[in-house]
Amino acid sequence: MTTQHAPSLPPVPKSYKWELLFFLWFAYFLNQGDRMIFNAVLPLIKADTGFSDVQLGLIATLFMLCYGICVPIAGFLGDVFKRRSVVVGSLLVFSVGTLLTGWASGLIMLVIFRSIATGVGEAFYFPSASTLIRQYHHRTRATAIAIHQTSLYTGIVCGGVLAAWIGSQWGWRSSFYFFGSIGILWALTIFFRLRDDRADAIAEGSLSGGNEAVPLRDALRHALSKPTLYCISLALGGMMFVNVGFLTWMPTYLHERFELSLTRASFDSMFYHHLFAYFGVLVAAPLADWLAPKRKTVRMEFKFLGLLLATPFIFLMGYADQLWVIYIALCGFGIFRGVYDSNLFVAVFDVLEPKYRSTGMGLMLLPAFVIAATSPVILGWIKQNFSLQQGLIALPCVYLLAALAIFVALKTSFHRDYYVEPTESQND
Repeated sequence: MTTQHAPSLPPVPKSYKWELLFFLWFAYFLNQGDRMIFNAVLPLIKADTGFSDVQLGLIATLFMLCYGICVPIAGFLGDVFKRRSVVVGSLLVFSVGTLLTGWASGLIMLVIFRSIATGVGEAFYFPSASTLIRQYHHRTRATAIAIHQTSLYTGIVCGGVLAAWIGSQWGWRSSFYFFGSIGILWALTIFFRLRDDRADAIAEGSLSGGNEAVPLRDALRHALSKPTLYCISLALGGMMFVNVGFLTWMPTYLHERFELSLTRASFDSMFYHHLFAYFGVLVAAPLADWLAPKRKTVRMEFKFLGLLLATPFIFLMGYADQLWVIYIALCGFGIFRGVYDSNLFVAVFDVLEPKYRSTGMGLMLLPAFVIAATSPVILGWIKQNFSLQQGLIALPCVYLLAALAIFVALKTSFHRDYYVEPTESQND
């Protein structure tokens, strides 16, 4: 590749790292809101199309599978090209896919527009976006990523409720039209507002101007030589298996078992959980940032405790037969899910060199999403042949296995894999 010199850019304003966070926050809000549309209007799609529970679960499973297959490619591209371009392209593709889902008729078209177009588009967002945040935030990295993570919670709750309300009023297709159109407009907005992140990195000395591209072989060798990354990925797969199954089927569970309206079922199933996740992530992230210089294992320990302590609440969520008990379980599950999320990806940065982090992120997400992809169709099969409640009651076992994976990494490989960064004081 020919050498490219950084264009002459004004210095990065101190406020830009927070401006960047604002733009990415809303982009991730749309990312997660789009993902929740299908779950929120699932009963309407079933009534309109006559698809079985297994077929509906298969659409969600193929979505996650497409995401998981593409995310390592997305991670590598984020280390080679301008991350700004990757983020904008991702937002544009998954928004167009969402828009076209509203026009889909039949299972094949839903798979093409929902599972493939939207799933592939969404896959390219997170590795580049999280690395972008890390590029401009140093001592505030966990706090910034935690704030970014709150857009996931907001997108799931608001996106689900809004999609359910729009679907109830004007049909399930209108929900996809609405979110797809908003996403296209936001992609155009951030295209003109985000800086040339690669040039900024070269100017700050984070990249060499003569070696912009990261060789794939080197990136793979570095990431795959870290056993801790394997354990983090397995833990993430277990966590996501539970969360994807919960997001896909919990609105339907409350709608069918307790005869709640579609809008209320979508709201109740997501609001209490994610409200308390807000609390967990925003308390745990600054605490981890404060403790990290004194205790290098703290980010992994937060992940372990979040998974372990959420387990009994997940069991109660499926076992309880009264709504108020389920709501308490959702709150407890949310708090400790937030504790886990507070260092969800920052812990990965503890074991990877900066120039390989986007690639490493993609490699970590691949097996995690493949594992998680099986959840909707497995729970759909259990619902069709037994009961959805039995499927929900089995989920905490997966969280326990995820906690065990983090514990194994802490006791075996983390200290050896830990990357000691030079002192960073810029932009803080």
